[in-house]
Amino acid sequence: GTNWGWYAYDSDLEMIYYGSGNPAPWNETMRPGDNKWTMTIWGRDVNTGKAKFGYQKTPHDEWDYAGVNYMGLSEQMVKGKMTKLLTHPDRNGLVYTLNRENGDLVNAFKIDDTVNWVKKVDLKTGLPIRDPEYSTHMDHEAKGICPSAMGYHNQGIESYDPVKKTFFMGTNHICMDWEPFMLP
Repeated sequence: GTNWGWYAYDSDLEMIYYGSGNPAPWNETMRPGDNKWTMTIWGRDVNTGKAKFGYQKTPHDEWDYAGVNYMGLSEQMVKGKMTKLLTHPDRNGLVYTLNRENGDLVNAFKIDDTVNWVKKVDLKTGLPIRDPEYSTHMDHEAKGICPSAMGYHNQGIESYDPVKKTFFMGTNHICMDWEPFMLP
């Protein structure tokens, strides 16, 4: 998965944050496994270039959700301690918050209740619990997959108000049908 934008920089930690895109080809049956390290939020040391962490949001992405969007940096209270956070609203319809020092998942939630490819994210493992009804595998026509490949949040820019402790972002409400078929 490549990257094409939306970098964030923490000068205190000397780290840069960005996301990697979706795996290819779109036909998910041609690329078994999680397709590491696609669909991943990366935290890298700017002095060495070495990855300090990588958190994969959509292992084996079937929908072209490309995870390169906005990486919002904030400092907020987590379990009674001021914590450096990275918040990422993803095209897959989820908003992820990571501890930006070590990449630990703090929270992951649906942008709204219409997101249906995933039931929830297991906060202990960090893995999405998928709904097989919305899978794109062969011999299955999935109707009403939400979000569409365009994503609930695409390539717009967000803002964060540290006084209100609130992120502001634009969203799309577009779903899709998916019916894979073989070509001769």
